[in-house]
Amino acid sequence: MSEARSTRVRSYGSQTARPAGTRDSVETERTTDARSVPEETCPECGGRTRMLNAETVCDDCGLVVEADRIDYGPEWRSFADDATAPERTGAPLTRSRHDRGLSTEIGRSTRIKGRKRRRLARMRTQHNRARISSKRDRNKVYAYTEIRRLTGALELPDSIRDMACALFDSAQSERLLRGRSIEGFACACVYVACRTADVPRTVAEVCAEAKATVNEHEAAFDAMNRELGLPLGPTPPAAYLPRFASALDCDPLVERRARELADRAVEEGIANGRNPAGVAAGCLYTAGREFDADITQGDVADLADVTTVTVRRTYVDLTDEDMNS
Repeated sequence: MSEARSTRVRSYGSQTARPAGTRDSVETERTTDARSVPEETCPECGGRTRMLNAETVCDDCGLVVEADRIDYGPEWRSFADDATAPERTGAPLTRSRHDRGLSTEIGRSTRIKGRKRRRLARMRTQHNRARISSKRDRNKVYAYTEIRRLTGALELPDSIRDMACALFDSAQSERLLRGRSIEGFACACVYVACRTADVPRTVAEVCAEAKATVNEHEAAFDAMNRELGLPLGPTPPAAYLPRFASALDCDPLVERRARELADRAVEEGIANGRNPAGVAAGCLYTAGREFDADITQGDVADLADVTTVTVRRTYVDLTDEDMNS
């Protein structure tokens, strides 16, 4: 078995001999640095690299692997007393605007009076008209406004808003809007974005806040699912439990037991062909009965937008399985 060959380090300074204890201190310092900084290999010799100020240098061959570190933060710099000045760079880019937020606006001021104020009003009107150059952009502005309003009403995060806007852009590129409602596509894009991001919302919940009807939503959803091939699978009942449990202020033990019941309902086929929100409501009611929680069938049924019969049917199936086992 061959002995490990020791690596010799060449100093960048003088070549004079060091005292006996200096080498041990240098090796100790290198070991400490290697533990604090993740090891990387040199692309030339395969040696170990380390950070020296803003440079990444190879210990074996001295190659400078990286010279500058990239700052991915916002370019907010101010020469005033404040450390940052966001007004220098304007608003960040966003997918929820038809021009990605790059266009400018003519502001309003109460100090301007008379003829100059009327002239600025005319300039503002012409500027807003020039921002929308085609019917395609006009439809996109209207749809994005509806998506922003809908995500705000449903209290959804900005990531779902941007995903819905990108989905509408894809549907418009495939010319799926012809003969269909723009409000329906905005509603369907928000619904698909919620299911893709595992933030489940039922069709009734989305359509209740949208300007589109259920039929317009279904027509837009079927067109996108057929032409775009949406990667959507069935929503599991357990995905609705955190929101239902939070709305009913349930104990964590009740929510955990309801999740176990929901998983068992999927495994044993109880949830097949049923509304997943109704199955989740039935599992939550069953778990509440086991822990003597103050949860009624009417409370979970109203929360899931189903009837009490749906909740009772899931409860009976789950309790029958327990009795048979």
